[in-house]
Amino acid sequence: MEKVKQVTPSSASAIENQVKAHHTFFATQQSKSVNYRLQQLKKLKKAVLKFQPKIEKALWLDLHKSPEEAYLTETSIVLNEIDYHIKHLKRWAKPKRVSTPLFVLPSSSRLIHEPYGVAMIMAPWNYPFQLLINPLVGAISAGCCALLKPAPQTPTVATVIQEMISETFTSEYVSIVQGSKEENTQMFAQKFDVMCFTGSPYLGRIVMQAAAKNLTPVVLELGGKSPCIVDKDANLDIAAKRIVWGKFINAGQTCIAPDYLFAHTSIKDDLIDKMKQHIKAMYGENPQESRFFPRIVTPQAHDRLTAYLEGMKIVSGGAKDREDLYIEPTILDNVTPKDAVMQDEIFGPILPVMTFEQINTVLEYVNTNEKPLAFYFFGKNSTAKSVLQQTTSGGGCINDTLMHIANHHLPFGGVGNSGMGSYHGKRSFEAFSHKRGIVSTPTWIDIPFKYVPFKYFKLLKKLV
Repeated sequence: MEKVKQVTPSSASAIENQVKAHHTFFATQQSKSVNYRLQQLKKLKKAVLKFQPKIEKALWLDLHKSPEEAYLTETSIVLNEIDYHIKHLKRWAKPKRVSTPLFVLPSSSRLIHEPYGVAMIMAPWNYPFQLLINPLVGAISAGCCALLKPAPQTPTVATVIQEMISETFTSEYVSIVQGSKEENTQMFAQKFDVMCFTGSPYLGRIVMQAAAKNLTPVVLELGGKSPCIVDKDANLDIAAKRIVWGKFINAGQTCIAPDYLFAHTSIKDDLIDKMKQHIKAMYGENPQESRFFPRIVTPQAHDRLTAYLEGMKIVSGGAKDREDLYIEPTILDNVTPKDAVMQDEIFGPILPVMTFEQINTVLEYVNTNEKPLAFYFFGKNSTAKSVLQQTTSGGGCINDTLMHIANHHLPFGGVGNSGMGSYHGKRSFEAFSHKRGIVSTPTWIDIPFKYVPFKYFKLLKKLV
């Protein structure tokens, strides 16, 4: 298997025809059957297992991800999601009885989850398999048809996904659009019933503008600068180890990676020393030679990241190789909020460190900036509770990083600039479903209270 240099773009007519085919197929009602959905989920699981070696190889060629990291952060997450939906779908899909107020009796009320219809799912390049196929699980589970758009920056993965999808599903049920900006524009011109996008806040706004034309509901999983705070009473060795793991996995190209670090003045130097030790323990003396350290996705991304290092105090790492798309795990000290590295999401293996003496100064800084996708705090639980009450984020961890994404029972999503809507587990089913409220009223009795000319209005007021 060789690395694919670029994908073959889909034509404008092909995109339009694909969307039409999806709407036509959805109108047959076939995808609404719970048994049909379960069959498709099982087919998807078999496909992922069959293509797993190709997926892992493609991730290595596009991003230098090791098979171990590919399994932990990509394929295993998808497989677990599929299993969870197969186990619970019948229960989720059943109409739910809800209570009925006294003045509505003898009617009964129920809630029905019905599929939105045709879903558009667009994924980024940093976790190009997981972030495309995981939402697809929710779309299938809900009863939708889906048009998938892989990231062109990881063309080998995109090609493997296209092969897997075309072999597994009929094209009118699930299909693929390949390409870049021009193809995105063509796709946004189509009418979808729900749109799920993972990427930057900038592109999220473009997706939302496209969705607004047809009042299409959206799930936006965006990013931002996720803070990590280490208080003076934190377990420094554990904090250092977990921060290094969360920051430098996938070479820092993770939307929920700790973007910057606030360390208490009294422990900052000790914490940095311990982080250096854990970088060495995980990636060796020369991380460029480690098969566990990924690469930057494109030369342009490499240039953007290396520019952050100019004029900064580098206390660990700093080596770079543009030809190899390599940047060493790097820690910057004496960083200020005005530095270039603090203006936008870093999305790379660079960790800026700032200090604090009073936690309130940190909270003030966090709260004056855009709401982050993730929030991390290391220290006492009592302090953590207070910190959480005074801040907001899409999700987060206390005394850990990234792990909130691993729990099916927790929603994964952003807030404000970091996104809207959520998915994972049951919420993936709900993200692609419309909640339809139904009242059923018997005809054997017809209570006169509601009818004009409201003869029993005084009694009706007491009931209402």
